[in-house]
Amino acid sequence: MGAKASKLSKDDLTSLKQSTYFDRREIQQWHKGFLRDCPNGHLTRDDFVRIYKQFFPFGEPEDFANHLFTAFDKDNNGFIEFKEFITVLSTTSRGTLEEKLVWAFQLYDINHDGYITYDEMLTIVSSVYKMMGSMVQLGKDEATPELRVKNIFKLMDKDQDGYITLGEFREGSKVDPSIISALNLYDGLV
Repeated sequence: MGAKASKLSKDDLTSLKQSTYFDRREIQQWHKGFLRDCPNGHLTRDDFVRIYKQFFPFGEPEDFANHLFTAFDKDNNGFIEFKEFITVLSTTSRGTLEEKLVWAFQLYDINHDGYITYDEMLTIVSSVYKMMGSMVQLGKDEATPELRVKNIFKLMDKDQDGYITLGEFREGSKVDPSIISALNLYDGLV
């Protein structure tokens, strides 16, 4: 975002306005808050995890926060820059269902090979269960991460090849109300 972290350039502001669902004023406000929390313009993994832990004091959010950090850090440089932050925030809070589905698919596709394996899904779902701790009571068919992933694969892996493609993820998500509600969790909050 340029050498100077203290102010967005006119070009950066125009680019972010075109690539997000935020207007100029909102981008400037988010940038100001981002710099207040990250004066050097970079959010480190450790700081991200520390901040995330504040939202889930009754669980263990470290694993999920680390996966989430990786999803934010698109250039894999070890920190989240403002552009990465505001882009994900825009997608998750104001994006279309399709944009949210693609973003969620990329979160689950840990090795970025274009498929979600049972183990990748189990890794993310287990981290969500650890994060939620005892805050949520689940039904018998979702009592463990393994049961939840088994049900997801039964729903989504239509050709039963052990991989969920983006197409299968799209279609399966649209018929599972819990996935749709999770994707729409932040709608209207930002």
